[in-house]
Amino acid sequence: MSGHGQRGRGQRGRGRGGRSWGGTEGFWDIPKSRGTASRGRGRAQSTDNNASLEEETRAGERKFADACREIQENVEKYIAKHQFVDEESEEEEEDDLEEDGILDKWYKGYEREGESCRTDQFLRDACKTGAHVCLICINNIKRTDAIWSCVECFCSFHMSCVQKWAKDSIFQLAEAHLETNPHFDKSTLKWCCPKCRSEYGQSLIPRRYVCFCGKQEDPKYDPWIVPHSCGETCRKKLKPECGHSCLLLCHPGPCPPCPITVNIKCHCNRQPAQTRRCSSKYWSCCQPCGKKLSCGQHTCEDPCHAGDCNPCPRKSLQPCSCGNEKQMRLCADPAWQCDKVCGKRHSCGHHVCQAVCHKGACGECPSSGERTCPCGKTSHILPCTEKIPTCGDTCGKELSCGSHFCADRCHKGACSSCLQFRLKKCRCGAREKEMVCSKEFTCEIKCKTLKDCRRHNCSRKCCDGKCAPCENVCGRTLSCRNHKCKSRCHPGPCYPCNLTHQVKCYCKTTFITVPCGREKTVSPPKCSLLCRIPPSCHHPTREKHKCHFGNCPQCKMTCGRHLNCGHACPSSCHDAVPVKIVSNKKREAWEPIIPPRIEIKKKPCPPCTIPVPTTCFGNHETVNWPCHDVRPHSCGRKCGRRLACSNHTCNLECHAVNEARNEIDAGKNCPPCEVGCSKPRPDGCNHKCNRPCHRGECAKCAQLVKFKCHCGLNNLYQECHILTAATTDKDALNSCKNQCNKTISCGHRCTKDCHSGSCSEPEKCRKRVPLRCACKRIKKDFLCTLVVAGEAKLECDSVCLEKKKATEEEERRKKEGEEEKKRLEYENFEKLAENRKNKRRNRRRVDSEAEKSSWKDYWFIFLAVFVIFCGCIIYSLSLQ
Repeated sequence: MSGHGQRGRGQRGRGRGGRSWGGTEGFWDIPKSRGTASRGRGRAQSTDNNASLEEETRAGERKFADACREIQENVEKYIAKHQFVDEESEEEEEDDLEEDGILDKWYKGYEREGESCRTDQFLRDACKTGAHVCLICINNIKRTDAIWSCVECFCSFHMSCVQKWAKDSIFQLAEAHLETNPHFDKSTLKWCCPKCRSEYGQSLIPRRYVCFCGKQEDPKYDPWIVPHSCGETCRKKLKPECGHSCLLLCHPGPCPPCPITVNIKCHCNRQPAQTRRCSSKYWSCCQPCGKKLSCGQHTCEDPCHAGDCNPCPRKSLQPCSCGNEKQMRLCADPAWQCDKVCGKRHSCGHHVCQAVCHKGACGECPSSGERTCPCGKTSHILPCTEKIPTCGDTCGKELSCGSHFCADRCHKGACSSCLQFRLKKCRCGAREKEMVCSKEFTCEIKCKTLKDCRRHNCSRKCCDGKCAPCENVCGRTLSCRNHKCKSRCHPGPCYPCNLTHQVKCYCKTTFITVPCGREKTVSPPKCSLLCRIPPSCHHPTREKHKCHFGNCPQCKMTCGRHLNCGHACPSSCHDAVPVKIVSNKKREAWEPIIPPRIEIKKKPCPPCTIPVPTTCFGNHETVNWPCHDVRPHSCGRKCGRRLACSNHTCNLECHAVNEARNEIDAGKNCPPCEVGCSKPRPDGCNHKCNRPCHRGECAKCAQLVKFKCHCGLNNLYQECHILTAATTDKDALNSCKNQCNKTISCGHRCTKDCHSGSCSEPEKCRKRVPLRCACKRIKKDFLCTLVVAGEAKLECDSVCLEKKKATEEEERRKKEGEEEKKRLEYENFEKLAENRKNKRRNRRRVDSEAEKSSWKDYWFIFLAVFVIFCGCIIYSLSLQ
């Protein structure tokens, strides 16, 4: 802010004529002022002036540069400060707490049902960011803010906001009351909650930030518990009060119902005790109460209930207090009085009782005993038949003015008005005047104070401050929007309209009574009576249905009118059918669109649909057809009559047969058979008979058939009837007479000719098989049967054994040579590694000897340098 202020001052200074920051004259003002005053002076004086102007200009430029630098620094500080504030505000954004963990911790041993659901919602909102808003400042309530919670609606507010709200409310109420009553006591004023308007005294204005249960002041924020909570057990007295306290941890919102179980009897104490929750411990057994009522004659017939029994609802003939009249009255209120005066004579025998209907004796005569004169100064004991005389003294009673006394003699009746003059003030205290004491002095000044309705002025002349209630009619439109308020003018909203309307059904029999203003929005009642609207069709009565608004439902009864075919119309009634009429007239662009309309029209009876049995042309089937569609027809099946070939039937669609001999054979209009022979062939023959459809058996099949022999190598050809007729020689027909090409288990070819079934056995094989000895040197042939049986063997001789020994000796020599080669390579590797280690040891020894020799050669130089250094230090110390 200092930077901005200096910047503004600098701009104003330069705007006035180039004045510098230090307050000295600027470059442009000095020549103008001094040039006019020093006109005609010498050149030397102008030279001095120019030098001083240059110095002042340079000083002004330096100050201007300093001011600009200071402004720039202030701007940078301002930007850094606001940037830091933004970063802090971003860091202050709150995250949602771990809701489930906190709720599980808070609800240990509780079931979340009933009233606890409200507490559960308060706890969930407390764990969410932005769930609580202060209704005064309309800002979010953070978890670290000091708050105050209403004890009725449990709504939370900022502590500073609610304190200001309470003080402002009391101040405004005090100002409004002081206008009408200057001596009003301000301590009786109350402030209310901004949400539920619950009233609080001035002593309850919050001054300390406490937790929800009120035990801890300034509770610290802990992310593992509910914000603004101390984390300890609540211990508040539960409502309704049952003697127990809340067992939840310190929490927002109402306390849940008492979870403790108790044994308690019903209201009438007749049933045995039951174990119930303390919050709902009172229960009813629903049996008649049976207690004696206040009348002392009847018993309570209401179900088991709490509290006192209702008054007796029965009536009986009860006499009045004096016993002259009787009347039917409720048993609960038998005492009543008639309107007759008692009229009995007192004990004096001269006067009668003037009291209205009463019980017991009338008492003594009120005119008997000691009586005083009208002014009360003298007393006499006289009979009740004689009047008390006046005493003749001054009356002395205080007059109605309250300041003077009556100066007349003792007299009966009221005293006369005060006639003395005195200086009197008017009621409002604005004027004074001397006048008769008994008369009231009023001025002509009209009161400007608003009446209790807070809408109209008092306008009473010379008002004493106690303005009369407003007597005008309110006249505001009520919430029903139909009537106006006829009450006396009043502040605040008007009472709801007390009139009611009856909403009736269509037949006006069933109705409901609703408050005024709701008759247009409430639905009509459902009437249980039958509809009385006469039928609109040819039926004498309608189907029974309940009373309704609008058109009756369409008649669902059968039409029943006689059609031309003689049947009755089976369709539903169609005398009054709603039909949608759409205008097809061509419309010009300027003409309005004609919407479709619904008209009730009478439709003709539809074609008769009663089923009539009908047989097809070929008498295959008899089916039911609709009456209007009965005619000769084809069933769609094939004709099926036997043709002349006696093997096939007529394939035409069902038709009328002409000149048939019977019901099986075909007629003249059936087509002849044009199909080839389709008689079954012998087993194994797949060829068709080449003749047309004929009677009797077919000829033998001479078609050649191609097939493979048993071994599958050759193709054979044979006539079909020979193959189909063959039985025992069928295997011979399928053989090509060549040797079988299959191999048997020993690996040689089968010895049989082309055959079916299994091949020859291995024991009959006569092939020779070559065998070798173990060293593969000797070879010899044997019969296959001997080899398969394991009887043929070939052993090695002496030559084979010598050859085997020579081979083993050669392998041993090769192995020894390889081992000797590996041993020599290992010894060479060991020698090389040892040489490397010796070289490293020699190098280290040479380096250490060189270091020792350098110290021996130059030790005296180091000693001389040390002595010189010590001497310099001693010399410098001596100088000091």
